[in-house]
Amino acid sequence: MVEGETEEGYLEWEPGTARDGKEVRIAAHTIVPRAIGGRGVAAALVERLVEDAGRQDFLIRPDCSYVAAKFSENPDWAALKA
Repeated sequence: MVEGETEEGYLEWEPGTARDGKEVRIAAHTIVPRAIGGRGVAAALVERLVEDAGRQDFLIRPDCSYVAAKFSENPDWAALKA
């Protein structure tokens, strides 16, 4: 959430087929309303998903083009990519 705003962004994911014994979450869509766009909300959502994957030991399949782009920009996330 952006301070002073009522709208929120969100990242939709759905369960995928397990890989190498690990749960897979398919990152399907990153949605950020225009009112809060351009403030790093989408990036923060992806970073949170990656942090959760590291803590909870699951993999991410980046079907969302934004999530895929963030994985390309962050090669250190490669071990978390399904």
